[in-house]
Amino acid sequence: MIRLLSTLFIAVILANSSVLAQVEQTKGTFKDKFRQLDEILPTPNVYRNAAGEPGHKYWQQKVDYKIKATLLEDKRRLEAIEEITYTNNSPDTLRYLWLQLDQNRFKKDSMAEKSTAFAGIGRRGPGTKLGNRTKAHGLSMEEIRRQQYMDDNRFGYDVLNVTDAKGNPLNVALVGTNLRVDLKSPLKPGKKVKFNVEFAFNIVDENIIYARGGYEHFPNDKREGGNDIFLFAQWFPRLHAYTDYEAWTNKEFLGRGEFTLEFGDYELEMTVPADHIVSSTGTLQNPKDVLTKEQMKRLKEAETADKPHFIVTAAEALENEAAGTDAVKTWKFDADNVRDFAWATSRKFMWDAQGYQQDGADQELVMAMSFYPKEGGDLWKKYSTASIIHTMEVYGHFTFDYPYPTSQSVNGPVGGMEYPMITFNGPRTKLHKDGTRTYSEGMKKYLIGVVIHEVGHNYFPMIVNSDERQWTWMDEGLNSFLDAVAGREWDTSVSWGAEPKDIVAYMKSDKQVPIMTQADSLWRPGPNAYAKPAVALNILRETILGRELFDFAFKEYSRRWKFKRPTPSDFFRTMEEASGVDLDWFWRGWFYTTDHVDISLDAVYKLRVDTKNPLVEKPVKETERLEKHTKSIFLKQNAKDGKKTWMEKNEDIRDFYDEVKVNDILEADHKALGKYLKGLEKDKDYAWQRTVFERAIKDNKSYYILELNNKGGLVMPVILGLEFTDGSRSKDYIPAEIWRRTPDQVHKLLVFPKGKELKQVVLDPDWETSDTDLDNNYYPRQIIPSRVEIYKGKGYKPSRMKKWLDAEKKKADDAKKAPTKTDKVSDKVDKVTEK
Repeated sequence: MIRLLSTLFIAVILANSSVLAQVEQTKGTFKDKFRQLDEILPTPNVYRNAAGEPGHKYWQQKVDYKIKATLLEDKRRLEAIEEITYTNNSPDTLRYLWLQLDQNRFKKDSMAEKSTAFAGIGRRGPGTKLGNRTKAHGLSMEEIRRQQYMDDNRFGYDVLNVTDAKGNPLNVALVGTNLRVDLKSPLKPGKKVKFNVEFAFNIVDENIIYARGGYEHFPNDKREGGNDIFLFAQWFPRLHAYTDYEAWTNKEFLGRGEFTLEFGDYELEMTVPADHIVSSTGTLQNPKDVLTKEQMKRLKEAETADKPHFIVTAAEALENEAAGTDAVKTWKFDADNVRDFAWATSRKFMWDAQGYQQDGADQELVMAMSFYPKEGGDLWKKYSTASIIHTMEVYGHFTFDYPYPTSQSVNGPVGGMEYPMITFNGPRTKLHKDGTRTYSEGMKKYLIGVVIHEVGHNYFPMIVNSDERQWTWMDEGLNSFLDAVAGREWDTSVSWGAEPKDIVAYMKSDKQVPIMTQADSLWRPGPNAYAKPAVALNILRETILGRELFDFAFKEYSRRWKFKRPTPSDFFRTMEEASGVDLDWFWRGWFYTTDHVDISLDAVYKLRVDTKNPLVEKPVKETERLEKHTKSIFLKQNAKDGKKTWMEKNEDIRDFYDEVKVNDILEADHKALGKYLKGLEKDKDYAWQRTVFERAIKDNKSYYILELNNKGGLVMPVILGLEFTDGSRSKDYIPAEIWRRTPDQVHKLLVFPKGKELKQVVLDPDWETSDTDLDNNYYPRQIIPSRVEIYKGKGYKPSRMKKWLDAEKKKADDAKKAPTKTDKVSDKVDKVTEK
């Protein structure tokens, strides 16, 4: 029910009502949610200007690689040598270079291994909290297996030789996953240096070691010993980035924070077994050496195909899978202006492709390609390559045309990971006893979603080259926002995430840190670096800026920083500068704090203009008086019992006060109205006041004041769903700036035409702002719907002793039926123990 305020003259209400008064903020308690970010963001300079775009002296380094790699399949080992050409485009003279040695993360004594806590990501099981202590209650079989595997094998670079262009050793310093290479002479601005690195390492089993690359073994294939799929990522020593904002970005690789890299040109040669098929960053340079004439013909036909066209068919893949060879082939790939290089190889791969045309683009033809084993089945045949093309279509609308000649999806042991022009994606079909393969609806969505997400990473951060080691959200958050858009444009009947409701549980939890937290320190990377920024951008687009302003600004950011290295300040400044909207309050709340959205509508006050006319006002006052009087439970009960008052039994004692009621109209009331109007004439603003007074009475508008409380701390626009007594509805949007002076509580005046009476007000009726408590969004409050669950009690639970007795009895019964069964089990246990 909407509250009724005492009827007062509207001018007096607006000026003096305590309902409207805000608590005066003092110096000690004032909260400025709209404080500008200038004090937090780095000062604009010649490299990055105040508009959020590259400055007139922006620079970045260039690193080119020539690598020859050989896969020793039976040893599951890679041996290689690389020639690195480093171009110093900075204004600084460099006396040493820093390289990333990501494979060293897998050494037993690495910082990543030694600093992984019990129950760390992808590792051991949880513990039980006992006061201030945690008691471990389980060690998974997977973790024991991992420990044994690490004991039995040596990982990390076990060959690492660095020489200058003439083959002379260079002085180096190994620091965990980093290697400092001391130059023989300082590298001045504009100069280049060449040096060589010989390296080798044992490849990890991805199903045992949580990694972004490795091998997966298929023991049940027809070939003796089975087959493997090899995924090579973070596999070669590569340069750390040297930047204008941080100099060397040489933070230790701990596994969570990803990579900061330089663009360059690559030439690679990969020598693998002759029956392998290779998928790689770049363009194949020697197809005649590694493909059959028929396969080359199919590849050409795929350029203009209207659906995925097989280059290596399922039958050919099965034939390769069953065979074996000691011969080798060398695949050669070139890639220009990329920041990394990854590849995959296996004899199990079938390969399909389809050309994607970008008319008018610098790269008009892009070959979308998928590589997968028989385990991928129809799931991959139908959806992998199609999802690649769909991604480029959607992302091109929001950013720029895809600039590379290929975009690939490879099935392997890695669930989802991205590199320039190539992605690793995990979902597969399920094999049944009759030999058929099926996939669930969830697995279908998983494949489409992961391909969209990983291909989307080609835009962020493979082209818009943000620093993943520091700010995970700059690639994962932006990409999660866009992959949800692409998902919804694929199929609207499925939920693809990034909706405001999706982040509510995380927003109100105490297990969170600000989005602007360094990658390795994130408590829960998924909701923090992926979901929360994705939802924030969705709200910014749909609710705060609107699609036109947001899309223009986002595309401008993408265009400005294509093939360059942006920082968070560049993104924040570009979005503000290009949209023309001050968003510091938004960045501060969503990215720098752990506040959440919870705006409560705690009261609605209805106001009425006092006409001063006794013929109008006196009856209203009398009605109000009687309503209050008749609510007395005492009087109601007396009336029910038929009791009469003394006055009713003795009418002869009635006097003036009994005859003339307090709200009866008297001559004095008419004189009071005349006196009031005459008083207005003495005021210099008489004409204006008289007009306002008479117009207010004539219009008889409805005035309501809403009391809003910000319980979550995060300021957001106030979105009102209004329902009126005549059955009509409307939606009103109040900008977030309403909180700028009093961020904890505000009152808002709403005015409606004559006869328009409020029936109900709902905050955020479409759940656009991630409000964490919808129950306090209604006025009047609503009954909260729920369900009563009818259940059956769990009943008797056997004791541990009973379970033991039952097991012993079953064991004895089994021994009588099959005397050799226990012996067979014992033999198996003995063999495992001996092994």
